[in-house]
Amino acid sequence: MSKPSNALRAAESRSEQLKSSANGFLHNPTMRAALPFINGGLAGMTATTVIQPIDMIKVRLQLAGEGARTGPRASPLSVTREIIASGKVMDLYTGLSAGLLRQAVYTTARLGFFDTFMKALTVRAKDKGQSIGFKERAAAGLSAGGLAAMVGNPADLALIRMQSDGLKPPLERSNYRSVIDALTSIAKNEGVYALWAGAFPTVVRAMALNFGQLAFFSEAKQQLATRTSWSSRTQTLTASAVAGFFASFFSLPFDFVKTRLQKQQRKPDGSVQYRGMFDCFRKVAREEGLLRFYRGFSTYYVRIAPHAMITLIVADYLGWITK
Repeated sequence: MSKPSNALRAAESRSEQLKSSANGFLHNPTMRAALPFINGGLAGMTATTVIQPIDMIKVRLQLAGEGARTGPRASPLSVTREIIASGKVMDLYTGLSAGLLRQAVYTTARLGFFDTFMKALTVRAKDKGQSIGFKERAAAGLSAGGLAAMVGNPADLALIRMQSDGLKPPLERSNYRSVIDALTSIAKNEGVYALWAGAFPTVVRAMALNFGQLAFFSEAKQQLATRTSWSSRTQTLTASAVAGFFASFFSLPFDFVKTRLQKQQRKPDGSVQYRGMFDCFRKVAREEGLLRFYRGFSTYYVRIAPHAMITLIVADYLGWITK
């Protein structure tokens, strides 16, 4: 009886040591500071893997009918049929490697910065005997989005180029093999600074999206917690859906312009169709109409809302298990 008992105690002791070691690692000051960034990146990459086909359709919708006010109106269904008819179903996942790299950089940074800023603002508010309000959440969301967008712009540019490449005549296509191939090819042929093409609308779009997503998610979650008796999971899902709508509404015009700017390449004479964000806004409004900026809103929402929901839920869960 003593031998099995000793073996059991030894196994329990080893288990406790492993738990203690894991807890010690997770509560290391450096790891605590890094966890929001790691959790944010993993959450964003998970969401992108699920949503990538919708993002592909969204980009093709934004590029359809470029420069024309009239003509056949593209729809999510027609774009999907065209992609599948010209290749195969997996073409909907074109640019996945760029999308994952973008999330590894962009979402890691924006959720990490947001969490870091919110913790700092919470400590400052407590020191003053106050509580965090919507204004502080909005400031944290705008700042986190802008900083992360600058870091993630090259991967975002590569994603747009890979997704729009199939719209060109076969002889003019770059046929990028991967995100690394796209980045090196663009840097070699157009210069390193070309990797930050469309950075201004990308930053503005990220700030608008984060203002809608993170600030409204945090606010909606707090309001639901104080005004309802719903379960934590239901509150998180509802707050994510609300955040997805506002993120889509505020950011779509800038996302549209970003796509147009990042897709364009210099002509043989060195000219480009759009000289910058404001020039793109002006030309699209004049040639295609103001409503063109909100073309594909339903597709964009279906892309943004589930992406926001998956990202925020996974990040919330990872934050809980690493608490």
